[in-house]
Amino acid sequence: MSEIEIIDLTADNMQNYGLCGIKDIKKEGFKRKAGWLKQRFAEGLRSKVLYAAEKGTVGAIEYIPGKYAWRAIEASGYMVIHCLFNIYKKYQRKGYATLLLEECLKDAKKEKMHGVAVVTRKGPWMAGKELFLKNGFEVVDEAPPDFELLVKKFKKSAPSPKFKGDWEKRLGRYSQGLTIIRSGQCPYLAKWVNEIMKTAEERYGIKARIVELKNYKEAQNTPTAFAIFSIIYNGKLLTIYPTSNKRFTNIMDKELKKLEK
Repeated sequence: MSEIEIIDLTADNMQNYGLCGIKDIKKEGFKRKAGWLKQRFAEGLRSKVLYAAEKGTVGAIEYIPGKYAWRAIEASGYMVIHCLFNIYKKYQRKGYATLLLEECLKDAKKEKMHGVAVVTRKGPWMAGKELFLKNGFEVVDEAPPDFELLVKKFKKSAPSPKFKGDWEKRLGRYSQGLTIIRSGQCPYLAKWVNEIMKTAEERYGIKARIVELKNYKEAQNTPTAFAIFSIIYNGKLLTIYPTSNKRFTNIMDKELKKLEK
């Protein structure tokens, strides 16, 4: 085996390589992600891991045809990257992230798509735009608070993908109480959401409403560009990316103090 390999995840081998850094197949997060992937494979999703002989899985990329993207975007005809990450410093800044990106570009060309699109942001849980800019991508749209939609077109004449928009209108559907929107795409949500629900009830006397996203149409109609997770309290977005119980408590304490003034 060479030092680094790129391996395609399948329903049969995913337990050998872990999912998003989670290797324990008995954990709820692993099971939820595995079930989510098995459904998405039929829609053309591809998940590939960067595998190091001495360390195991050190990075990964996940992408899907734009029609089925779990992001609040309109990107039919494009391949859309959900995730791209490299876990260990030893394997960073050596071109491995670009190797994973090239896998996506290659598949998009093979399927005669317009190009590849990706949602980025400056904060955690999503890739920054630097990798994509240096590989020929350009910013074509923006969404609050700091999301950017980047694209690499294979033909300049191709229509540009765009964010869905109407964020306030979408948010208006959750104007009362505490709502947690989640999906099986992120395996870390299982543990954290359970903890947050318990804290909300015991600490704040609030019973959280869980909105479980079941398909790409529901994901594309969420009130944030990231789509797969958010916490909303009385119509206000408290967080737009996967959040630990501790961070939720800090955010909620501050929000309730504001309401007391």
